[in-house]
Amino acid sequence: MQGTSAPVRSGTIGRMARNLVALALLAGCTAGCGMVDAVFDGFKHAKAVEEDLLAAVGVKPQVGFNWRNGRLTSVTVTFPSLLQDKPLQELSDAARNAVGKEFKQRADNVVLAFALGPSKTTSAQADQPQGKN
Repeated sequence: MQGTSAPVRSGTIGRMARNLVALALLAGCTAGCGMVDAVFDGFKHAKAVEEDLLAAVGVKPQVGFNWRNGRLTSVTVTFPSLLQDKPLQELSDAARNAVGKEFKQRADNVVLAFALGPSKTTSAQADQPQGKN
């Protein structure tokens, strides 16, 4: 029997495909462990910054962060409202100090924000044409 080969069953191809997918997933998970650790550690650091600022300012903000290639590129500190009794310079110093202390590295940028809530204008007022200059 020249030129004949045994027929390949579809079950064999499916099993090989599953094994290749499993191998690719395993390789991807192994390579991404450092990244996963950095993300989980980042969330721990963000929570610690929130607690530090709660103790320093009396209001708990929300803290977000952005890592790029193992470097802390930005941290956003968002307070739930404007803080009338704290000067902006005091808030910014407290935020920078807490970020540096808890993330254990300098962020390229620290963004300080305040949630203002919904606007007070109605849609009818917002749609009125503006006068020309």
